[in-house]
Amino acid sequence: MNSILQCLCSISPLVEYFLSGKYITALQKDCSKVATAFAYVMTDMWLGDSDCVSPEIFRSALGTLYPAFTKKTQQDAQEFLIYVLNELHESLKKYHRRRSCEKESIPRCCRKAIASESSIVTRLFEGQLNYSIMCLKCENCTYRNEVFTVLSIPIPSQYKCSLQDCLQCFFQQDTLTWNNQIHCSFCETKQEAAVRASISKAPKIMIFHLKRFDILGTMKRKLRTDIHYPLTNLDLTPYICPVFRKHPKYNLCAVVNHFGDLDGGHYTAFCKNSVTHAWFSFDDTRVSEIPDTSVQTATAYLLFYSCQPFSIPIEKCKS
Repeated sequence: MNSILQCLCSISPLVEYFLSGKYITALQKDCSKVATAFAYVMTDMWLGDSDCVSPEIFRSALGTLYPAFTKKTQQDAQEFLIYVLNELHESLKKYHRRRSCEKESIPRCCRKAIASESSIVTRLFEGQLNYSIMCLKCENCTYRNEVFTVLSIPIPSQYKCSLQDCLQCFFQQDTLTWNNQIHCSFCETKQEAAVRASISKAPKIMIFHLKRFDILGTMKRKLRTDIHYPLTNLDLTPYICPVFRKHPKYNLCAVVNHFGDLDGGHYTAFCKNSVTHAWFSFDDTRVSEIPDTSVQTATAYLLFYSCQPFSIPIEKCKS
């Protein structure tokens, strides 16, 4: 919980949204406890006078909905992050009418799904994948969209690789055979198919989940691969549908590290301060400034990238 909260509370557009009080007008009365508790934590962290902040109220609010997080057993940080983002979205979402028209100049396979509701979570974290599925017998293509807030990517090597290697593995063409065959509407039978994913909507904050926990049948293991990830200028252009290649390159803003194995361990966080641009290590109650060279580690589990520079106007929020 500490590592995830530190990362979320270092993302300046999210910080500005809560510190400015904008969240208050968006609150849904029937499910506002989690968002309100999250706002208290963020306000105490950025504007409070205490050396440390207890997130007990937030933990209690989320634990009411997800009892597993009130227990003292270890839970997965990625799952916790998804639950937090989902609950913030539910608390702060606004409904919008669907538009009936779409730009005809955009290829049908790449058109964006029109959301009926939005929130600060969807505006910052929500992306969309487009899956191209081609029947290998008749070559008919169909398309499927999938929304994501955290992109789980495979690790193709046991010892050493780069984040780009992981992305290439995720976005490479895959063949569906045997039990994974698709039902082709043209052939009217199950057929083998070629599937390729691309990004049809890139989020402002891209979160990568490195799939270090590998479970194959009864076998469990943690991949301790040393993955090299850039601190600046991550280029996602090769994986974005050409029509939507509008975002600049991404810069790293936070990292969640995991030490240990599948049954036990410890999480820490590295976060870049949006005001001073210095990196800090958060290990429960221990906080220390670290050099840029220490941000690259073999324990990285979640990577937070932003496509826009961070410059949170703290003074404006205080006033």
